Amino acid sequence: MGYNAGSSGRRRVDVTAEEAVAKIADVVANIEMVVKGKTEAVRLAIVTLLARGHLLIEDVPGVGKTVLAHSLAQSLNCSFRRIQFTSDLLPSDILGVSIFNQSSHEFEFRRGPIFSNIVLADEINRATPKTQSSLLEAMSEGQVSVENETLALPAPFMVVATQNPIEYYGTYPLPESQLDRFHMRIHLGYPEREFERMIVTGMRSSEKLAAMTPVLNGDEVASLQERVERVRMESSLQEYLLEIVERTRASDRFQLGVSPRGAIALYRCAQAMAVVEGRDYCVPDDIKRLAAACFAHRVILSSRRRDGGWSTAETAEAVAELIESVSVPR
Repeated sequence: MGYNAGSSGRRRVDVTAEEAVAKIADVVANIEMVVKGKTEAVRLAIVTLLARGHLLIEDVPGVGKTVLAHSLAQSLNCSFRRIQFTSDLLPSDILGVSIFNQSSHEFEFRRGPIFSNIVLADEINRATPKTQSSLLEAMSEGQVSVENETLALPAPFMVVATQNPIEYYGTYPLPESQLDRFHMRIHLGYPEREFERMIVTGMRSSEKLAAMTPVLNGDEVASLQERVERVRMESSLQEYLLEIVERTRASDRFQLGVSPRGAIALYRCAQAMAVVEGRDYCVPDDIKRLAAACFAHRVILSSRRRDGGWSTAETAEAVAELIESVSVPR
């Protein structure tokens, strides 16, 4: 392991494939001290981070969505802010606001919680669409425009959002433009009995989170993200990925198919999965394993329910069936 000074002046940490796997395993183990029995969800969260993406965790209340997001942030020696989304939350509560300074007789901009490495948008779909849209530029371009000025966000930057299913009271469906900014949407589900017993009889989650220590710093995260960008994907796998994307657009089962941004998300996540597993090349299983998590929240089924919504489970099932219909390259 060595160190290089990057163009931004930050120290870059060079890691080998073996060191990368070991560091990622440390993060997984650290998070699993708090989040019991959800190894696959934890790995997908780390994949999203390494792909420079944003993560949406959707599930019923009380299964650990916020705890997973918080424990990921606690595992990184980076700045972290939590924003509790409510119906009266304003865009200025996220981005910041200008306050008049009596001493200088000038307005000063006070930065909001969005200016952090890891931002937890808790129960994001309880805020109004206007407030939700304040995250669009940040998630897409890593910057925000306020007071006629464009301000860069810190790197690494990741939004981890949690939401309850749209069937629950007091929720606003996320618009397609917002959903498309999330690299992946994952679900936790109820824990198995042995893990639920450990949760019930063990320390409270708040105590476990307070006891966590970081296992990666910002420089190491940046180095792992750079390593992801060097992972190879053969042309046959690229065609496999694009064929899945094309079929979501051509299928009568979907009213809206996957966007080019969605194709990029799957490409980057497949590269990140290769790094997590110690490879510098992608394999078909990377794409097949991640496609549903990357695509299911981007498509819209042709048949909607009477209330105008659609079932998350039905959408995921439709995407999974479509993936199975595409021939896997040898």
